[in-house]
Amino acid sequence: MKDCMQLDRPCAAIDFGISNTDVVAFVGGEQRVWSQPAAGDPSPESVRALLASHGVALADLDHLAVTGGRHRLLPEQINGTPVVSVGELAAISRGGQAMAGLSAATLDTPLIVMSAGSGTAIMAARGDDYQHVTGSGVGGGTMLGLSRLLLGVVDPREIDALALAGDANGVDLALRDVVMGPIGSLPPETTAVNFGRLGREAFTPQRTDLAAAIVTMVGQVVGTLAINAARARQIDQVVVTGHMTDMVSMRAILEQVGGFFGLSLTLPPRTGYATALGALLYAAEHT
Repeated sequence: MKDCMQLDRPCAAIDFGISNTDVVAFVGGEQRVWSQPAAGDPSPESVRALLASHGVALADLDHLAVTGGRHRLLPEQINGTPVVSVGELAAISRGGQAMAGLSAATLDTPLIVMSAGSGTAIMAARGDDYQHVTGSGVGGGTMLGLSRLLLGVVDPREIDALALAGDANGVDLALRDVVMGPIGSLPPETTAVNFGRLGREAFTPQRTDLAAAIVTMVGQVVGTLAINAARARQIDQVVVTGHMTDMVSMRAILEQVGGFFGLSLTLPPRTGYATALGALLYAAEHT
């Protein structure tokens, strides 16, 4: 597999997401990765400033790969540096392959890539064959919107801390509440009805339990969707990317969902920049 370090070409990639702008750069044999909140449409001026904020000069790059959001607003070059547009399907899929640890020898391994960002996109990847399988409007944006409404906070770190301190079954109905025990391989504490306790009882829930219930619902929806996609395509490896996996509480729910269905979800560290990395690798391999 070619990459910028092997080709000795300084290059960078930017993923203009709905909530975050993520950057991966390889300069002087060094990898640099950073993110910042999304802020308006991209422009040559904003790109130069974004790169310069971490000591990367656009003029020193062999090329810049861009993907996500409204990246097509950018020109084909900025002050002589080529700007390579990479579609989100290819960027997400190629980034998932990299995060799953696939090498040149194993790149043809079938893989489901779930990008858990503001929304959720699910791809099937095998070699250079990338296909969109399914997706959902439920994702990190859903979690933030519900948290603003129910908790009065939108900082994922604060939501994560609250969720880790709470118990989703303080708000949800579990199997033990509905059928008085387990069902098959599902233990009695498994969620039976998200937020179901609030619909059945009049009480004021703890903020921590509400946070745990929000994270649980979003994680269960997207995790189950990825597993169903894998089974439909008869693929036995699923890798999860996106900034939702920055949250310890979300990772725990996704691991739990995988355990329920007997299909472990691969949750590498720092997958928030996977799509930017995918764009960088795809551009390096196809230009």
